[in-house]
Amino acid sequence: MRAHNRAMATDARHAFILFAHGARDAKWAQALHVLCDEVRARRAQSHVGLAFLEFQTPSLEDALGAAVAAGCTCIDIAPVFWSSGGHVANDVPPLLETFRLSHPRIELALLPVLSELPGMMDFIAAVLDNLAAPPRVSFTSPSPSRGKTSARRHAAAR
Repeated sequence: MRAHNRAMATDARHAFILFAHGARDAKWAQALHVLCDEVRARRAQSHVGLAFLEFQTPSLEDALGAAVAAGCTCIDIAPVFWSSGGHVANDVPPLLETFRLSHPRIELALLPVLSELPGMMDFIAAVLDNLAAPPRVSFTSPSPSRGKTSARRHAAAR
């Protein structure tokens, strides 16, 4: 892997691949397509695409091949996974190693998973805090009827 180089990332030889798990229901990927469009709008000089580990196409291998066919020599892969669990830690490295063996001149970088992105935890906590109902203050106060009964008892005791 290489250190991220923003100057290279705006080059027409750069590819940016959003890589997600995939699902049997095609609707699952709708938000990923929106995210891909947002990234593409910010990186007009880059080849931006989606790839999936399973169930949906293109596969990571196919997306990497498409980037090379488009003339890209530097490819960033953004895993759209919450954490570095089994798939990112175990399935992705062999896929990238196989690609590297057949394309030794292509620079690949696997970017951090979502939970490791700078500011992500704070961002999510702030959004959830804003969406949640305001905290409720819990205290006991006498109800109006309790107060009246209490006043009557005091008057009768005199």
